[in-house]
Amino acid sequence: MTSRDDELYSEIGRILFESAPEDAQMLFLDAELSPENDHAKFLYDYVNEEGVKTWFLPGTPATDSLLLEKLVELRKFYLEQSLTNNLPVWHGCLVTVDLEKMKINLEYRYE
Repeated sequence: MTSRDDELYSEIGRILFESAPEDAQMLFLDAELSPENDHAKFLYDYVNEEGVKTWFLPGTPATDSLLLEKLVELRKFYLEQSLTNNLPVWHGCLVTVDLEKMKINLEYRYE
């Protein structure tokens, strides 16, 4: 049985995959969430088939809304499951999606 955090990682990866440029090999999302969970700052980058890293914008503004929803849910999951080791919950993260290996990694930032 898959845990909820694994499901959220998959959903975040899927949203990014669906918004990626066609020649993308790696995707990067640098996300900074507000303390109130009502907005975020997103920076999108990708590495193309030639190995060149550049920024991109998703094709629809709905991508930002969907990612915000999933990241807020993930952050709440960390709090509810006491996964913060009695530290403040993370406020940002770098999401890396390797499209060749279909792997996702999240590196969290704390204050």
